[in-house]
Amino acid sequence: MDRSELPPLVQLRAFVVLAEELHFGHAADRLGIAQPPLSQQIRRLEGRVGHALFDRTPGRVALTPAGRELLPAARRALAELESGLAAARDVGSGRAGRIRLGFAASLALTILPELLRTYRERFPRVRIEVHEMTTAPQLAALRERRIDVGLLREPPDEEPGLEFATVLREPFVAVLPAAHPLVAESRAGRVVEVARLAGLPFVLLPREHGPGLHDRIMAVCQEAGFAPEVVQHAVEWQTVCALVGAGFGVSLAPASIRRIRLKGVAFRRVTPGDARTSVAAAWRVNDSDPLVAGLLEAML
Repeated sequence: MDRSELPPLVQLRAFVVLAEELHFGHAADRLGIAQPPLSQQIRRLEGRVGHALFDRTPGRVALTPAGRELLPAARRALAELESGLAAARDVGSGRAGRIRLGFAASLALTILPELLRTYRERFPRVRIEVHEMTTAPQLAALRERRIDVGLLREPPDEEPGLEFATVLREPFVAVLPAAHPLVAESRAGRVVEVARLAGLPFVLLPREHGPGLHDRIMAVCQEAGFAPEVVQHAVEWQTVCALVGAGFGVSLAPASIRRIRLKGVAFRRVTPGDARTSVAAAWRVNDSDPLVAGLLEAML
């Protein structure tokens, strides 16, 4: 039997109900139809099979050997349909499926763990894939539909086809070699003026990986009266801190970086205290995927 000869599900449903009831009247009542349409469905199915599925005698209905053979397969087909319909409803309502989240590595030290825990508790049947990447690669991945939502630092003011919403504003800290004089000077108040970093070599993330954050750090320095001399770049904040500890220079970083514990590195709050970096959720304009809406609700 080729696919064009496969019976409609309505015929299989009628067959299974009649096989369970073995009474045309009871089966018709259960299906919510009259007996003649039920008889027609059974006859059509028997025509497709090429054999009788029921022995019909006055006062008695029984399955034939062909009917007994078909019954398990018919039940499986109906069960698979029900399972598929339930899965489709869950995906359509945002209760199941797969969503891909891009995130800046430093956010694993702040809001990401709690966000993922909350989302997984709320939507346990949604499989969430996380992809660690800096801001520029996240924007490209969103445009190319390789991720569904981004969680990034310092989004651009405008990006065609994308929307942004601020999730967090985080202060900066100075990243210093532990033996640097500024560490000892600031030990009591643990605060360093940004202007005191003037003239010191800087270690920063490359601008092409996060132009917004790079430019924000530069602006904080410029507001303090100097342009930092960047002597070394590193893609990950952990590497930035390691290079600072090795004596390459100093850095300004989001405050969450303090959770990176490396020997030879000290962190100090900075003044002015309103020097902050923004973390934003990013998604495609007019994305109607309910999974995206659910994740954004958990973020915002």
